[in-house]
Amino acid sequence: MMTAPKTPLLDRIAGPPDLKALTDRELRQLADELRSETIHAVSRTGGHLGAGLGVVELTVALHAVFDTPRDRLIWDVSHQCYPHKILTGRRRRMDSLRQKDGLSGFTKRTESPYDPFGAAHSSTSISAALGFAMGRELGAPGNGDAIAVIGDGALSGGMAYEALNHAGHLGKRLIVILNDNEMSIAPPVGAMSSYLSRLYAQGPFQELKAVAKGAVSFLPPPFQEGAKRAKEMLKGMAVGGTLFEELGFSYIGPLDGHDMDGLLGVLRAVKSRATGPILIHAITKKGKGFRHAESKADGGHATAKFDVVTGEQAKAPSNAPSYTKVFAESLLQEAEADDRIVAVTAAMPDGTGLNLFAERFPARCFDVGIAEQHGVTFCAGLAASGMKPFCTIYSTFLQRGYDQIVHDVALQGLPVRFAIDRAGLVGADGPTHAGSFDIAYLSNLPGFVVMAAADEAELRHMVATAAAHDEGPIAFRFPRGEGVGVEMPERGVPLEIGKGRMIHEGERVAILSFGARLAEIEVARERLMARGITPTVADARFAKPLDRDMILTLAANHEALITIEEGAVGGFGSHVAQLLSDEGVFDSGLRFRSMVLPDSFIDQAGPSQMYADAGLNAEDIERRVLDVLNVKVLERRA
Repeated sequence: MMTAPKTPLLDRIAGPPDLKALTDRELRQLADELRSETIHAVSRTGGHLGAGLGVVELTVALHAVFDTPRDRLIWDVSHQCYPHKILTGRRRRMDSLRQKDGLSGFTKRTESPYDPFGAAHSSTSISAALGFAMGRELGAPGNGDAIAVIGDGALSGGMAYEALNHAGHLGKRLIVILNDNEMSIAPPVGAMSSYLSRLYAQGPFQELKAVAKGAVSFLPPPFQEGAKRAKEMLKGMAVGGTLFEELGFSYIGPLDGHDMDGLLGVLRAVKSRATGPILIHAITKKGKGFRHAESKADGGHATAKFDVVTGEQAKAPSNAPSYTKVFAESLLQEAEADDRIVAVTAAMPDGTGLNLFAERFPARCFDVGIAEQHGVTFCAGLAASGMKPFCTIYSTFLQRGYDQIVHDVALQGLPVRFAIDRAGLVGADGPTHAGSFDIAYLSNLPGFVVMAAADEAELRHMVATAAAHDEGPIAFRFPRGEGVGVEMPERGVPLEIGKGRMIHEGERVAILSFGARLAEIEVARERLMARGITPTVADARFAKPLDRDMILTLAANHEALITIEEGAVGGFGSHVAQLLSDEGVFDSGLRFRSMVLPDSFIDQAGPSQMYADAGLNAEDIERRVLDVLNVKVLERRA
């Protein structure tokens, strides 16, 4: 059992109002205790560590100065919100973090009044905060200040600029805090990162710039005129907050985000005197105060349970390669044989396995930052130029680029290859990260080819299929985690487009699988055979185009047909039902069932538990077969 840190001040804090009674010195001590408590909590549950450690002082200062929850504190992405949760009455529940029926790993409106806006995707906070600010201006009750805390990585998302532009135009009181740690999940790329770096590279000018660039209105009147002259003088000497000021914001910073006295002073001044939009630029360190996180390239972004002393993570040994690794290695094989293959990710090179591609082919690998819309259209341009782009984005994040998928890729029939990681239910990250909808939102687009890998060997073949496909857009989806341990081919072989495969011949009922539930179907089939029922099992491979011949043959030769997929209603099963309806198959009495994710958002739990909640595990499949065949289920003997 790991010893809990001593936290005498934190033990007195039931909620943010208790911070008002503390002195500034005590607030500094509270921050130290909060950091230790955060490390201790995450060591027992796993989760996002580095981001929260980087905002400990900022979290304490914000709750000490502002009157939350009346003042709306909105965390962008919100993987940095664990210290916030500890301070807002949820400390005793931190052991349940990211577990079934426990605390979410992100902000969640239904969890606490101190979470005014839920988030887990990036770049939404300023838009939401502006909505709260305008609600206040228009008389909506219970709304005080609106404060958005956004990281420099999240600021690379275009939506953040749209919100900044709108807020500057409206000119109403709004507080944006730029939490600049030079690190999102991967080192942020592009001009914005360079711009922010230049802001604080001018060491000798920092204090004068803080006065000159936006803080002028907070000075006593006799000093304001001199400060304005200093501001004019410095315009040609330092970059300052010019971009933000041009957007209509008063700019304050850069500030040391771990200097409690400095943060308290600035926040108090802003709270008492700000009138229009304010941007406070705070420099922080991801993983601050925990050397095992600070020393990592990602600042200890996400971690399994770990030993606080050694930093060693408690990860079970792998019995099979992960799907992500199989994808990465397969793509490398294809890229070695074809120099037109390029890879694109949106701020997730490690998570998608493209870090391996970048090491081998740095000139052919692009991280566009947290900008999925741009990433999709960038791939469309690459495809139009004659390259073979693999747009490698998690299912949940690809949703952010859907208009571009439709308008820039599908409508023009461009051969962009979409490698969709984290398909299906993903476990502890919960519903915000589930890959529930891509089958439906891609399969309804004309000209799209949509595949799903049943196992890691199939994934290797699908990478080869995508590499060879030049006739239009093509997508293949695969889940998080380890493969099922099948024998791996040395090299992927392109599949025939729109052709599935028979797995087992049987009778009476056919089970048609699309994706990685095939392993559970195999278990269900063994259980059914013990009952004297031998289902036919087939792997569709393609949701679009469907294998019409195979599906119609299955329908003709069986009493019942069941489709199974790791996706929401409207996907593979719906397309199969449409085919059967169009062909008049239902007229002859076929019993058809479609097993999909339920019409609800499933809260976090272990993946197996989430699939149990969704009704897609082996016992659920067995039960559905028995039901469709009208087989009475008797109690089994112990």
